[in-house]
Amino acid sequence: MEFFFFKHEVKFVFKQKADRIAWLTKVLKREQRKLGTLNFIFTNDANILKINKDFLNHDYYTDIITFPMEIPGVPDGGEIYISIDRVVENALQVGVSFNDELDRVLVHGILHLCGYKDKTKAQEKEMRSMEEKYLAIRY
Repeated sequence: MEFFFFKHEVKFVFKQKADRIAWLTKVLKREQRKLGTLNFIFTNDANILKINKDFLNHDYYTDIITFPMEIPGVPDGGEIYISIDRVVENALQVGVSFNDELDRVLVHGILHLCGYKDKTKAQEKEMRSMEEKYLAIRY
């Protein structure tokens, strides 16, 4: 499993990278998933909105968009786009630190790659429960 982190038009320092990689790897192991390459792309609201419109036909901001990559004969992987603008705003709205909210978004993307969904109320409840479960075992 390989993790890669990219910044696109956003000023952002990714702290505790090694700790976060170890934690996310532990999440994947507990979910009994062996993924290949995972690309995390940190971007801003303008770019996430463009991606949302272009690929998902959604005309709204979001904190995260996850694209699974399934290539025959290659371990599954994916690209996870994260709007740092939304992470900052969400952290302020719910009264948590930026790092806590970033971790929630990171694990949310991993859970999507593991097959969890959040389109219905029941799925959203399960997703939140799984986020809390894995946030409790962070670094």
